[in-house]
Amino acid sequence: MIEMKVAGIALDAATRSPIVLLRDASERRALPIFIGQDQARSIIGALENHKPPRPLTHDLFVNLMDSWDMTLERIVIHSLQDNTFYAVLIVRQGDIKKEIDARPSDAIALALRTDSPIWVMEEVVADASIPVDREADEAERQAFRDFVSNLSPQDLIKRSDFRKKDEAQ
Repeated sequence: MIEMKVAGIALDAATRSPIVLLRDASERRALPIFIGQDQARSIIGALENHKPPRPLTHDLFVNLMDSWDMTLERIVIHSLQDNTFYAVLIVRQGDIKKEIDARPSDAIALALRTDSPIWVMEEVVADASIPVDREADEAERQAFRDFVSNLSPQDLIKRSDFRKKDEAQ
């Protein structure tokens, strides 16, 4: 799993639909997730630390968790099926831990309000992420190509012998 942070909310140029953008710690990959207008407002409110005069839906859920001594340990965006992301809330109450199915947008809004980590399965990142730093990606690919092109069979044998010596100890 890869921990990600909310980079912000954007609008799709063609549809004007809101998109929440998650980024990994290295800021090399971004995961765009289309969300609804209400969830976008809720996420923006949490990012801006806005406190409404009366609790909105996500605030109400956090209040309920607090009242019942429950903590949101993390959220996990675990799959992508037919262009739909799936997530769970990992909630703990004492010794009891539960996974609760949630839309990623709602899970993200709750994670922001409770300062809980956002995790995404590696397969989801591989399938749906977009590169943020193409130059760094290309430099990394080129460095790997250079490394491989300079390898000789003797280098591989030396590395293999080195590992066998380590394993024998």
